[in-house]
Amino acid sequence: MTRNANQVGDKASIFDVRGKTKTGEQINIEVQLHNKYDMEKRSLYYWAKMYEGQLAEGEPYRNLRKTVTISIVDFSYLPSKSYHSVFRLREDKEKFVLTDNLEIHFLELPKLGAEHQETSDLLVKWLLFLKAESETKLEELAMSEPTIRKAVNVLEFLSQDAEARRLYEMREKALKDEANMIQGAKQEKAMEVAKNLLAMDMTVDVVAKATGLSEEEIEKLKQQLH
Repeated sequence: MTRNANQVGDKASIFDVRGKTKTGEQINIEVQLHNKYDMEKRSLYYWAKMYEGQLAEGEPYRNLRKTVTISIVDFSYLPSKSYHSVFRLREDKEKFVLTDNLEIHFLELPKLGAEHQETSDLLVKWLLFLKAESETKLEELAMSEPTIRKAVNVLEFLSQDAEARRLYEMREKALKDEANMIQGAKQEKAMEVAKNLLAMDMTVDVVAKATGLSEEEIEKLKQQLH
């Protein structure tokens, strides 16, 4: 199993883990904090790279093993109401599976609701562990599941390590800076659209609805233009 703890300032992925089961199945797990869009294409690309990478030159296709990618995301992305979506290769009408070698999972943390808080489902417990925002919740989960207790102990150890804490704080700052940069770019784009609409003699309320800016911001912009 290989792990990739990403650098500060990277593409906002907390970490990814790549491993292999005893039967040779390839597994890649990635956690994403922010929506980078095209997640479905990204997941399929990672799957294809892993699948293709199994064979050395001259090896037969029968040596290819099932390959699974799992994306755990801290935002809602798919139209499904379920927190767990699984994709495979199926025939359109009769729904039979062409091969089980392709499997892509999406786990969307925001879709875990109050109904999931009291559960015996181990997968849900781990997702709640990733989503937990308080020590109380972490301790509650740790008491209900020994494997989660081990993970909580590791977190406690890291919290006592000055260097690990420094890197964590740097990463948090980098993520906040990136979020501010994205918001700033959206604001700048909205202002440009507003200028164009005002130049076309659109009313303030129409421009506000079209751009998402407040009427007060549009009025100020209108005064600047004149």
